[in-house]
Amino acid sequence: MPDVIIPGPAGRLEGKYSPSKTPGAPVALILHAHPRGGGHMDTPVSTMMYDEFKERGFSVLRFNFRGVGRSQGTYDQGLGELSDAATALDWAQAHNPNASYCWVAGHSFGAWIAMQLLMRRPEIAGFISVSPPTNMYDFSFLAPCPASGLIAHGESDAIVPHDEMERAMSKVRTQKGIIMTHDIIKGAGHLFTDHLEPLEASVKTYLDKRLPEVDVERAEMANTGKR
Repeated sequence: MPDVIIPGPAGRLEGKYSPSKTPGAPVALILHAHPRGGGHMDTPVSTMMYDEFKERGFSVLRFNFRGVGRSQGTYDQGLGELSDAATALDWAQAHNPNASYCWVAGHSFGAWIAMQLLMRRPEIAGFISVSPPTNMYDFSFLAPCPASGLIAHGESDAIVPHDEMERAMSKVRTQKGIIMTHDIIKGAGHLFTDHLEPLEASVKTYLDKRLPEVDVERAEMANTGKR
């Protein structure tokens, strides 16, 4: 798990990167929770998602948004952080030019950034969105959502109540054939303290089901000449 420094739009971005040993392996980008709420790339949720993609043969990158850890710059209300995420994905793709597809995964603020990136990058085939802060940010940009993914939320989340998340996400339109899977983790709060294992089980179950389907979809697209 080598440390990496990525040239970012506001200076260097500190990251950790695990390259796959398989040629053409997919890429995954992990985005952490709010920089001003203690979020950083080594929190338990971010590390868990990183490890899950790594175990499935992805080339995986997680990094600190601007102003966090050794990343340069200052917090920029999400605008700069979206640029950071796009730059980090560009870096990962440059190191994996034959990657078959990409996934994004984010926790809280990182989930909001991940979903915005999803709308801008058609090569992203799926997402993991943990505790999306639907009561703090507008998610109406998902119009329509272009890829299937998992939304995992804590039943006892006091920061973003799960019924508020369900209400907001139920209004999101999706493209034909796209499914947004919801999983409410019993007893869990926003940070999944003492509930990381059931969250991990949810992510494992979803990836083990979804990834074979993505492989089939990508093969069919290649056979028909679509991208």
